[in-house]
Amino acid sequence: MAAVLAIRVVAGLAAAALAAILLEHYGLAGQPSPLPHPAPHRRPYPAPGPGDSNIFWGLQISDIHLSRFRDRGRAVDLEKFCSETIDIIQPALVLATGDLTDAKTKEQLGSRQQEVEWQTYQGILKKTRVMEKTKWLDIKGNHDAYNIPSLESVKNYYRKYSAVRRDGSFHYIHSTPFGNYSFISVDATKTPGPKRPYNFFGILDKKRMEELLLLAKESSRSNHTIWFGHFTTSTTLSPSPGIRSVMSSAIAYLCGHLHTLGGLMPVLHTRHFQGTLELEVGDWKDNRRYRIFAFDHDLFSFADLIFGKWPVVLITNPKSLLYSCAKHEPLERLLHSTHIRILAFSLSSITSVAVKIDGVHLGQAIHLSGPIFILKWNPRNYSNGAHNIEVIVQDSAGRSKSVHHIFSLQDNIHLRFNPLASFILLADHCTMARVLFVLIVLIQLTILITFRYQGYPELKEPPGFVNLTSFSLHVLSKINIFYYSVLLLTLYTALGPWFFGEIIDGKLGWCFSFGIFVNGHFLQGSLTFIVGVFQLVFFNIPLMAYLCWSLLQRCFGHNFRSHLCQGKYLKIIPVHLLMLLLYIWQVYSCYFLYVTYGTLAVLFSPLRTWLTLLTPVLIHYVWTLNSIKFGTFMVQLKSHLSS
Repeated sequence: MAAVLAIRVVAGLAAAALAAILLEHYGLAGQPSPLPHPAPHRRPYPAPGPGDSNIFWGLQISDIHLSRFRDRGRAVDLEKFCSETIDIIQPALVLATGDLTDAKTKEQLGSRQQEVEWQTYQGILKKTRVMEKTKWLDIKGNHDAYNIPSLESVKNYYRKYSAVRRDGSFHYIHSTPFGNYSFISVDATKTPGPKRPYNFFGILDKKRMEELLLLAKESSRSNHTIWFGHFTTSTTLSPSPGIRSVMSSAIAYLCGHLHTLGGLMPVLHTRHFQGTLELEVGDWKDNRRYRIFAFDHDLFSFADLIFGKWPVVLITNPKSLLYSCAKHEPLERLLHSTHIRILAFSLSSITSVAVKIDGVHLGQAIHLSGPIFILKWNPRNYSNGAHNIEVIVQDSAGRSKSVHHIFSLQDNIHLRFNPLASFILLADHCTMARVLFVLIVLIQLTILITFRYQGYPELKEPPGFVNLTSFSLHVLSKINIFYYSVLLLTLYTALGPWFFGEIIDGKLGWCFSFGIFVNGHFLQGSLTFIVGVFQLVFFNIPLMAYLCWSLLQRCFGHNFRSHLCQGKYLKIIPVHLLMLLLYIWQVYSCYFLYVTYGTLAVLFSPLRTWLTLLTPVLIHYVWTLNSIKFGTFMVQLKSHLSS
C-alpha cells in the first residue's frame, strides 16, 4: 500500500508540474512580461491622421478545393469573389494560400490530379481578369501536390495553370511611396508528392531552409514582412533552427490548411514566442471564409470574413490590443494619432459610420477617400487601461455591420490567445505523435516481457479487476502462440513495412512507421506516427485485451458456447461487440488501402490485410485450444497459485 501511495503522489506531482509548464507555455499562467521597447530608429511620426496616404490593404483566401465531383458552388462563388468582391475592395494583392484544387477521385478516398479542376481555376482567373486588377499570389497546398512523382511531371499542373507558375518559395515586394512591404511564401509541399493520407504534414529540408533564410535577409530593409504558406507551423517539419525562428522578423505568418477543424475552432490565431503572429484563415471549401488585412502607418490589422456578407469593416486605428506587438510595430504612433481610422466596403454606398468607445457615442466618422473613414479623437483621453471601440456601419440598402475590439495605449497590458488555439498552432504534433507512438510500443513490450518471465501471481480472494487482469496477462504471456503473436505484432507495427505498393501512380514504395521510401526518396515520417498510434490504440492493444479476456473465460472452465450461457449478457456481449466493431474498422482500413494505393498494396500489407486475415484464426484458436493441453497448463498454473 505504501508503494502504491508513493507512486500516486509522484504521479500527481508530475502531472501538476506538467500542467504548470503547459499553462505557462501557452500563456495561461502568471503575469505577462512587459512588451519589448520599440527600436530606437522608430519614430512616432507619421502617425495616423486625416490623410489618405500610408495605407494599403490586401486579401487572403485559402483551401478553395475546386472539385470535379463535389460542390460546383465553390467555383461559382470564387468567380463572384474575383469579380464583385475584388472590384469593391480593390486590394493591392491577394494571397491564395494553397489547396487550390481538391485532387481526389470520385469516391473522395483516392488521390489524383484532375486537370479539369486546374483548368476551372485558371478559367476563373482569366474570365474575371483578376490578375489585371490586383497582384494574385497563389501557392501550392498538400492537395495540389497529391500523387506527383516530381516537379517536372506533366501532372504538376501548378506550373501550367496557376498565377505564379513557379515551384518553391518566393519573395514579392509591394512597393509604395511610403516604403516597401515584403511577402515571402513558404513552399513546404512534399517532393515527390505521395497520395493521401500521408501528405498532410509539410516538410522543409535543409536546402529549402537555406533558401528561406536568404529571403528573410532580403526582406530586412522592408517596412514590414509578412510570410504566407499553406501549412501551419505546427504541421511543418523543419530542421534546426526551425521555421518559426527563420520568420521571427515578420509581423505575421498567414496560413490555412486546418479548415477551422471542421468548425470546432472557427478562430485559430496565436503568437510565436519570437513575437510573430500566426493567423490561420478558415477554408473557402465549406465555409467561404476569407481575410482582409491592412497596413496603416505601419500598424498591422486584419479581419476574418464570410463571403457575401456586407458591409466589410476593418478598424485600422486604434488597432487591436490582442494582435499588437511592440517588437514589430511602431505602437507609439497610436498615442500620437489624431484620428480614428476605418476601412468600410459594401455593395451599396456607405451612409453611416458610427463610433463608440466604452459604450459612449463618439460621433460619426466622415468619408475621406475610397473606403477610408476618419473621426478626430484625443488618444490621451484613453491613455490608462484597456478600452473597447465599436464601429457600426450602414449602407444605403439597409445592411449594417458592427465590429469591435479591445485597444490600449499602455505597454504593460496584455491579452492572451485562446489556449487551445495556441496549442494547436504551436505544438509540434509530429514529435508528440512520435513520442506517444514509441511510448505505447515500449509499454506494451515491457508488459508482455515482464509477465512472460515473472513468477506466477498470488490470486487473492475475492479476485478484483486488477488481480484478474494480472492473471490473464500471465496466462497470455506464458502460452507461446499468443505471446509471440502479440509480441511480433507490436514489433512489426514499429519496425516492419506496413505495405508495399504504388505510393505514387507508377512509382512503387514501402511505407513504415518512421517514413516512406518511394522513387529513390525517403519522406520523413509524420502522419505515419499518428496512424501508428491509432493502429496500436484501436486494434493492437484491444486485440491483446480481448485475447486476455477470452483466456480468462477459458480459465473459468468455459468454452465459447458455455460462457454465452452464463446469463451475464450485459458484461459479455459488449466485449464481443466492441471487438467486432474494431475488427470492422480494420477491414475498412484494408478497403481504404485498396482505394488509395491499389491492389498491390492490399496484397502486400502485413499490418492491414494479413493481420485482418490472421485475427479470426487467432481468436478461433483461443476458444478451441486443445483442452488436454489447456488443462495441463491450468493444472500447473493452479499448483503454483496454491503453493
